[in-house]
Amino acid sequence: MSRIAYVNGRYVPHAEAVVHIEDRGYQFADGVYEVIAVAGGRLIDEIGHLERLDRSLRELRISPPMAYRSLALVIRETLRRNRVRDGIVYLQITRGVSRRDHPFPDGVRPALVLTAKSVNFAAVAARAEKGVRVITVEDIRWARRDIKSISLLPNVLAKQDAREAGAYEAFQVDGEGLVTEGSSTNAWIIDTDGRLVTRDLGTAILPGITRQSVIDIARQNGYTIVERAFTVEELKSAREVFLTSTTSFVMPVVQVDDKVIGNGQPGSLSTALLAAYRDYMDEVGHAA
Repeated sequence: MSRIAYVNGRYVPHAEAVVHIEDRGYQFADGVYEVIAVAGGRLIDEIGHLERLDRSLRELRISPPMAYRSLALVIRETLRRNRVRDGIVYLQITRGVSRRDHPFPDGVRPALVLTAKSVNFAAVAARAEKGVRVITVEDIRWARRDIKSISLLPNVLAKQDAREAGAYEAFQVDGEGLVTEGSSTNAWIIDTDGRLVTRDLGTAILPGITRQSVIDIARQNGYTIVERAFTVEELKSAREVFLTSTTSFVMPVVQVDDKVIGNGQPGSLSTALLAAYRDYMDEVGHAA
């Protein structure tokens, strides 16, 4: 079955989905996006993703293209037409189409695009069983990393650096030597006292929805959460390291640059957190 995309009010074959050459997303990266995981045909953390989408739109002063109840219906219809049970839905909103000029145009309708695809979650689980390697890179992004903007070129460069190094991800490091986040993930360490440490929210990182779900799950299971910045030295000497994201879930990290973490195998706490998060996904996916 061919894939179907939603483009500005129409469901069209994926191969025929197009936007105008003067869409401001294409011209200026003037837009935002969200990626939502789907398990058992149900959206994971839907409310959190849509609330973050609304916040990103407000920060860029882009009007929502439709009411969020209507958007939720479009998301589900896109999933239905693509027969996605386990996978992701991607949605992007830009300021719209206008003559190329830097200031905000007047009277322009925001543009909305949605796509959906199936994902082999078993492959993600298999990778987690072995753990992954990350590298550290300089964080060269703009100062408003809390906005989920489609302007992702620095993230692309960081991810490419990781790929060329044979690594899964790149953890970005600011000018003070502190880890911010991955190119598409949030970074975590478990210290020698068993505390889970991840960067505090602010403009330095994206407020990950999976990050917040893991915090909630960890607290329910009696873990201590510390939200603060940590150094590269702390990262490499941590008891355990892992990352979180919509598509990686909870992914154990077994090596940072050339430094092996622990015994080079996924740690017991991060493995337990992954299991707890998968249970959470299963509960949502099988909810009536």
